[in-house]
Amino acid sequence: MADTLVERRSIDVVPDDERHGTAFSQFTLWLGANLQITAVVTGALAVVLGGDVVWSAAGLLLGNLLGGAVMALHSAQGPKLGLPQMIQSRAQFGVRGAAVPLLLVILMYVGFFASGSVLAGQATAKLTHTSDTTGIVVFAVVTAVVATAGYRVIHALGRVASVICAVAFLYLGVRLLDRVDLPALLGDAHFDLPMFLLAVSLSASWQLAFGPYVADYSRYLPRTTSGRATFWWTLSGSALGSQWSMTFGVLVAATAGEAFLADQVGYVVGLGGTGLIASFLYLVIALGKLTINVLNTYGGFMSTVTGISGFRGRATLSPRGRTAYIALIMVAGTAVALLGKDSFLTSFKDFLLFLLTFFTPWSAINLVDYYLISRERYDIPALSDPGGRYGAWRGDALTVYGVGILAQLPFLATHFFTGPMVEPLGGADISWIVGLAVPAALYWLLARRDTSHVPEETRYTLAAPRQRS
Repeated sequence: MADTLVERRSIDVVPDDERHGTAFSQFTLWLGANLQITAVVTGALAVVLGGDVVWSAAGLLLGNLLGGAVMALHSAQGPKLGLPQMIQSRAQFGVRGAAVPLLLVILMYVGFFASGSVLAGQATAKLTHTSDTTGIVVFAVVTAVVATAGYRVIHALGRVASVICAVAFLYLGVRLLDRVDLPALLGDAHFDLPMFLLAVSLSASWQLAFGPYVADYSRYLPRTTSGRATFWWTLSGSALGSQWSMTFGVLVAATAGEAFLADQVGYVVGLGGTGLIASFLYLVIALGKLTINVLNTYGGFMSTVTGISGFRGRATLSPRGRTAYIALIMVAGTAVALLGKDSFLTSFKDFLLFLLTFFTPWSAINLVDYYLISRERYDIPALSDPGGRYGAWRGDALTVYGVGILAQLPFLATHFFTGPMVEPLGGADISWIVGLAVPAALYWLLARRDTSHVPEETRYTLAAPRQRS
């Protein structure tokens, strides 16, 4: 099975004889996943919404490092447990209780699939000389096919994308610097705390949103893989790729103005030239979005199976079932993309910031439990048994999760909701900081009082029955 191109496993533990690869694979995957047009748009938003070049880039860097560190801590769990990310959250929330954050995670995947498909659909339409609607649909189908193939193909795609997209962004960067007065932009720096924190929030939310599926792509690494190496390769690939793209977006937004806002894909490609160069750049945009949208589709499939299996008690899935789940994610994401393609920029900014309210508490609880309470020790068979040591529902974690969400609302600033603490802070959104700190502290205080559910060491299989003497 280790040599099979199309993945056979779903949410079941990966045995040692099927493990392969090195921690460096996380660098190429996450570099390729972040060198793409949506990350460019994310960086551009920091300027579009009022920031200057210097402090927007600095804020984005801080957010990428902080949020990237959180997501990389999740990545380090993969080699140790050999499980997808969300199924091990059953240890915190219960076998069935984990379905609560899972529902929100699935919505996230659909939303990211949709937002990515809007921009990739524009590029695909240019390549195929069709409409944006046709481009979105064609791109979605290709995404589903690659996601169905699974882990090996996804990593191969990441390796290809990391090289091609890096070359393209180097070329585009040189072309952009030929057009801008960089000393003037760097000299016009005026620190504004709310704008700085907005930039931090944009990039932190970008990184934190990877948390619920990042271990899906490290779980096939050998169990002996260093957790530290997995952490640093994941962080470096994700932070470098995203900061590279976002800084490019900052410079584009600062110099292009309405031309960029009117057509993000068209403007970026126009920087590179026309003819074959333009066609290549459209292909690069589609390739970059294909890499990240495959991750979203695959993660959505994993999360859906995890949520349903908690009630049905099954940990394996037929090839037909796998295809059906992935098709469901594709159809839902494509529908949202087609409905929202005409109001992309505003909707995407609000979507990014609102995601934080749901995923920072989950990350805080998961990481505190894994590193501080359970200390990397889990009873993996019990993760599929509602009557086992983790139970069906864990009220303490679910309560902390709810408190973590509510604690952020006074500090949240989006187009459709602004909390009462935003104005006293000068318009700054610090909800994600509250969403990490409050549930982390509460869960640690509650969970450390009773650690009877923590095994002495990680159990990968059911204990063999005792022989009668």
